[in-house]
Amino acid sequence: VASDAVYENVDMDELLMQMREAETLEEQGDILHYLVVQFGLGHETGSVIEGQAVTVKDLLKDLYERACHTKHWALVRHTAGMLGKRVEDLAKAVTDLLVRQKQVTVGLPPHHEVTITAPLPASELRVLIHRAYGADESTAMLSQELLVYLAMFIRTEPSLFHEMLRLRVGLIIQVMASELARTIKCAPDVASDHLLNLSPFEMKNLLHHIMSGKEFNIGSEQEKGKATMGSVEGVERGSHIKADKCLIPISQLLQHSGDQGDILALPSGEKKSTIGSFLGGGSVEGEMRDMESDRHGQWLRRRRLDGALNRVPRNFYPRIWKILEKCKGINIEGKVIPQTLTQEMTAGELKFALEVETVLNTIPQPEYRQLVVEALMVLSLVREYHTADYMGDIVSAQDIVHLANNIFLQDQKQQDGDATTCCARDKREPGIGGGLACGGTAYICLHFYDSAPSGSFGTMSYMIRAVAITLNCFPQDGEMDCTVS
Repeated sequence: VASDAVYENVDMDELLMQMREAETLEEQGDILHYLVVQFGLGHETGSVIEGQAVTVKDLLKDLYERACHTKHWALVRHTAGMLGKRVEDLAKAVTDLLVRQKQVTVGLPPHHEVTITAPLPASELRVLIHRAYGADESTAMLSQELLVYLAMFIRTEPSLFHEMLRLRVGLIIQVMASELARTIKCAPDVASDHLLNLSPFEMKNLLHHIMSGKEFNIGSEQEKGKATMGSVEGVERGSHIKADKCLIPISQLLQHSGDQGDILALPSGEKKSTIGSFLGGGSVEGEMRDMESDRHGQWLRRRRLDGALNRVPRNFYPRIWKILEKCKGINIEGKVIPQTLTQEMTAGELKFALEVETVLNTIPQPEYRQLVVEALMVLSLVREYHTADYMGDIVSAQDIVHLANNIFLQDQKQQDGDATTCCARDKREPGIGGGLACGGTAYICLHFYDSAPSGSFGTMSYMIRAVAITLNCFPQDGEMDCTVS
């Protein structure tokens, strides 16, 4: 995408001449993007056709139609966004999600998410969605598209949405870009461009794989580069071809069983997408450097997906209610879930679950959110099996996670584990932007994110050790029965 600065000192006639002489639709799109931003859709270009003045909007409509004809999906989405189009049945799709007790948020976390809690007319929804994404028309249009697909899935496969109270479309888009970056081994901006250029059919399939937890990947050497899809367990057994050995079109990765005739030709649009900013150049490069195969990164991916989808374990919210009976509150990144909620709401009440989730959603990194959820599950086990009447005043969930990470790094030093290449070094080297060298978010080592929950070196083991140190309800010496029946 060319910078708008290229056209700043060029007059209208010259811009129109450049647009007519442009060899690609992308070049024409760049010029029209600049004209829309600078002059607006209603600006007359000075040209006249059949006695009617030609406006910027007329030129944009023509470009939109040609992009649809050539199936240039990124440009279709971009021009549709600038034209103010909306996806068919948008209002019905959102209503279908809401009546099934799923709240919907649009916009990119942490500061620009907007929650939709009640049905709205399609025109109001379009305005709300596009305001949430600011100047990013492409991602705004993509959000409309995904809302329609999510509504399709919740009608036909409601099991995909179990233990999910809120659908955060912005995070889902970011994770879709992350999945593409992981699969085709590319930079964040490239993954963002690839995502926006997927056909509606491919986009729907990718979203379904994200929702179902299945994994698509560049296939094994035995399959000679064929695109395969399978579960996480299946990926563990395969050996995978590097992207530089076998270049496979994304369409092969995503187009499997299904009728192309069922494609929804849904428009979507924006040119300068912010999707890639979620991945951050340093973090993805760190992941690619440290994770030489798809087997590595499996648990990081799982946590990132579950965090983006707001998935929690079964009976999670009633467990939080029971924790609050034994303390004055739970602190999550500066936000406190107070004990008083147990006096105002019941354990199984939807309103209580939404209060808890609202606090959890202040965490912008989905994988970090899932570690906090794991820490809260360990606290719930303490509440369930330990006889102490009081767990403390304000219990800090993030302190437990960070202490567990520190214990993990100590063990990594002793065992000469993978983290000795980054965070477990005696002298740590800062990463890009002052973060961790491995690219781990929230100052948690990437290898800790990528550890399985179970096992002596699993995250739950470290969470338990951190909880035992953090809470004052455990004896400081002697023995204690830890049997869980």
